[in-house]
Amino acid sequence: MSQVPVHRARKRFGQNFLRDPGIISRIVRSVAPRASDRLVEIGPGQGALTEPLLDAAGHLEVIELDRDLIPGLRVQFFNYPDFVIHEGDALKFDFAALRGEGPALRVVGNLPYNISTPLIVHLLSMGDAIGDMHFMLQKEVVERLAAQPGGPDWGRLSVMAQYHCRVDQLFVVPPEAFVPRPKVDSAIVRLTPHAQLPHIAQDTQVLFDMVRTAFGQRRKTLRNNLKGLIPAEQLEGLGIDPGRRPQTLTVEEYVRIANHLAANNAASHEE
Repeated sequence: MSQVPVHRARKRFGQNFLRDPGIISRIVRSVAPRASDRLVEIGPGQGALTEPLLDAAGHLEVIELDRDLIPGLRVQFFNYPDFVIHEGDALKFDFAALRGEGPALRVVGNLPYNISTPLIVHLLSMGDAIGDMHFMLQKEVVERLAAQPGGPDWGRLSVMAQYHCRVDQLFVVPPEAFVPRPKVDSAIVRLTPHAQLPHIAQDTQVLFDMVRTAFGQRRKTLRNNLKGLIPAEQLEGLGIDPGRRPQTLTVEEYVRIANHLAANNAASHEE
């Protein structure tokens, strides 16, 4: 293993550096990198995951926002000719352009808690540019991603992620695996975009705007939360009881409502 340079974790970047070699090995086994993969790591930090990923695949591209970490990464991995650093913010990064005409990207990262949800939303917007994603996230976020309808964790993030992806919660990572130690447990999640969407929304923006509205007040019913979008009798016409609460609906039912709204919007524009 190459020497890890000394760098003080920065609170504004949400940095917690992974140190546990057993956890690192388990993550790499979960990713199972191959030489044919187009592998991208978000936030390599001090290279704890970077080195075993490089050793497994032989090539790796990383995206790092903290410019003070980049010289250390260049020194640490100078003997890897196929190691590429992109300095920048992953939240603004064009992953579709990075893919180009090549294979879909396999994205890996120990994500800062403060950007994890918007970054996943950003990556989901990249369509077929992404082959799969393996992320270390706050355990609570992973539970929301992998939740099932009717449970307390089922919400907007669950619907959005599971519309696009199969979600697999892999294993929990305790705070002592990091320096500095976070105050919460982490977990590893695998997000695999569906080769074919199980339920197709005519307009995904309509879907996600409606889902956001539906979950605006979780304790209220669809009749109350969606009254500005769709009358109760139209919900009944779609086979959905307006007295239900938002956390009880499946992805398919949300898509059914969204497609009804999209069709109404299209009809009103034609008039």
